[in-house]
Amino acid sequence: MTDSDDRSVAERICRLAPELQERILAGTSDGEREDLAFHWPLFERPRQSEPELPWRTWLVMSGRGYGKTRMGAEWVRRTAAEHPTACIALVGATREQARAWMIENDNGILGVCAPDERPEWEPSLWRLRWPNGARAFVYSAAEPDSLRGPQHHFAWCDEIAKWPLGMEAWSNLMFGLRRGALPRVMATTTPRPVPLVRALMAQGVALTRGRTIENASNLPGFFIGEVTRDYGGGRLGRQELDGELIDDVEGSLWPRDLIEKCRAAGPPPSGFRRVVVGVDPPVSAGGTCGIVVCALGGDGSAYVLADASVAGVRPEGWALRVEAAASAWGADRVVAEGNQGGAMVEAVLRGANVVLPMRIEHAFDGKSARAEPVAALFESGRAKFAGGFPELEDQLAGMIAGGDYEGPGRSPDRADAMVWAMTALMLRKRRAEPRIRLL
Repeated sequence: MTDSDDRSVAERICRLAPELQERILAGTSDGEREDLAFHWPLFERPRQSEPELPWRTWLVMSGRGYGKTRMGAEWVRRTAAEHPTACIALVGATREQARAWMIENDNGILGVCAPDERPEWEPSLWRLRWPNGARAFVYSAAEPDSLRGPQHHFAWCDEIAKWPLGMEAWSNLMFGLRRGALPRVMATTTPRPVPLVRALMAQGVALTRGRTIENASNLPGFFIGEVTRDYGGGRLGRQELDGELIDDVEGSLWPRDLIEKCRAAGPPPSGFRRVVVGVDPPVSAGGTCGIVVCALGGDGSAYVLADASVAGVRPEGWALRVEAAASAWGADRVVAEGNQGGAMVEAVLRGANVVLPMRIEHAFDGKSARAEPVAALFESGRAKFAGGFPELEDQLAGMIAGGDYEGPGRSPDRADAMVWAMTALMLRKRRAEPRIRLL
């Protein structure tokens, strides 16, 4: 078959229902699949599709291995095919990186174009020329002035979070993106909280987000297992694998760097001297009950062991979750905040058959004031995270010294539960109390 025949077959398959497409592709040989490989709609996942027009800026921010380079290259290929007079800007952190990843990579522009529509690469001119007349020029974001003057219809900008002079390069590109009826730019990147990424997020651009695991079928199995084991749950894993944009809050008691610094390298020491479950009950029906398990290790350090917080359940539901966490970790005490009705909290926990002493705490200081001595434990290396706890860590990062809470949700329920547990372990002398069953 000719290339046009291949595309005709691919286009007919694309019009079929997804389940029929899968059955047909599953029955094709490697050679037949190779013939169809240049028809991207057969293989793209739904979340990789271009947003519906009109849009000015399309930002693809995802974990590594998600397929964003292929998405960018395919968008340029399709754009060049649909606009024979197009002048396209290709902007990388450097020209060399743009050439290596945006053009010559297997998933770059040359790799995704069928032979009869593949552009001619002129490296001495840093230019691509398609058979239909469309052209693309390569630029370096490290040289923003190179974008001052040229005019373009479209642009693909890769790894914008790595651009050394990001804001200046982007501004110069935008001033020149003024040809045609609807000039557009696609930006692909792994998230980092740099000024350019923050600015684009604030503009309300067309946004596609994705996680590495979504492309698992096209990645080596050992890769997914190893990176998830080594980085899953931590800041680096959430950024590089889950595609999350994780930023610091000014004045945070737990800056992101501190959280990473306090993450235990291996499992906590066995034979805990004490294990405590901190509980911050919800203030309204259906709210989140913060339930965090902390322990005092034999080395004298305190460890966050588990975040068992639960939302959207009735009091008996979160009380049972407290009991399950206490049982699973062999806790010797429950510490709960009782400002919203200490008697009710105690009665609910008793009703769940909690077989250990309980202390109901009444907060007289603000949340930040209570948290500051606990944050000092982490700063001094006396408290650590025995694993990754993304939702808890996001709340801790939003706790402001001497100020308000600026994290996700209305209340730092998980963070408060951890503060109560750490306070009981490290900041109060333990009174000798018998182990009793509350009836």
